[in-house]
Amino acid sequence: MKQKLTIVKVGGNVINNAEALAHFLSDFAALEGDKILVHGGGKRATQLSESLGLKSTMIHGRRVTDKSTIEVVTMVYAGLLNKNIVATLQSKNCNAIGLSGADGNSIQAHKREVVDVDYGLVGDVDGINARNIATFIEGAMVPVFCAITHDGKGQLLNTNADTIASSIAVGMSNLYEVSLVYTFEKNGVLTSVDDDNSVITNINQEKYDELKIEGIIADGMLPKMENCFDALQKGVSEVIIGNPTVINNKSQLFTTLVL
Repeated sequence: MKQKLTIVKVGGNVINNAEALAHFLSDFAALEGDKILVHGGGKRATQLSESLGLKSTMIHGRRVTDKSTIEVVTMVYAGLLNKNIVATLQSKNCNAIGLSGADGNSIQAHKREVVDVDYGLVGDVDGINARNIATFIEGAMVPVFCAITHDGKGQLLNTNADTIASSIAVGMSNLYEVSLVYTFEKNGVLTSVDDDNSVITNINQEKYDELKIEGIIADGMLPKMENCFDALQKGVSEVIIGNPTVINNKSQLFTTLVL
């Protein structure tokens, strides 16, 4: 029987709210069993870019990453945010280790091919080194991944944190029984963005297709959901979407995805 592993992605406004992030990290530190944390941090990168006089360009909700921008996002994601998160977890007796995809060759990626839009130094994941990541876990450490990967040729790449979380979940499912949890400021997938209680508690592939046609799931939620179902199809045991308290079983409302 495989050992259980929980992979939690934290993003949205939780990352940008110091109090919300502190509560989340306390709950994550208390989460029992083997675990991995993945975090984003786009708004902090935008703020730093603006303070440096750099313009942030977003297309379809995704950041165009030129040479100056990759320097900024690396500083913010792999530096400021990642190390602050690790330091906070260490203060709570959680033996965290901060990682990018380049560390230990953990996540391999390639520069996204230009189709309609040139996103610059944005990476699409090719694979993960599950054995190397498992070495950290077996050493009683908790990997904390930021949203930076590499191409194996010396180039760092800005990569969607939701995709990193699902890719790690899929790769680690060969070694562990993996639960993937996406946390953000909402209670789950909602029928109305204006009603936090309008949570759709269970979504299968057929229901997802209906919700897309109806326009209930759209925009930034689409790639997250695609990552979720891809993970389920490739061996991840369960996928849950909800607010940060879902990891300590305090949340009464959340969305469970099933095939």
